[in-house]
Amino acid sequence: MKFRRQYSIGNFIIDFYCPEIKLAVEIDGATHGTPEELRYDAKRQKYLENLGIKVKRYTNTDVKENISGVLYDLYLTCRKVSQ
Repeated sequence: MKFRRQYSIGNFIIDFYCPEIKLAVEIDGATHGTPEELRYDAKRQKYLENLGIKVKRYTNTDVKENISGVLYDLYLTCRKVSQ
């Protein structure tokens, strides 16, 4: 499966996107915990899900401190979504 980086869907830019299985992967930084960002992320996720796109989120901390766990979880997610 091939992922595209900084992929545009509608008015949004997705961190990583696999068109083959319609999976968006978002890497959330520290600012994604504010009420304003949480509302924005929810609006964006609803838009994507209405297009039939599944959204998987990881934090920057997860990626930096547990990349092998993130990659394994992403692998399992890809297998599940592609079935």
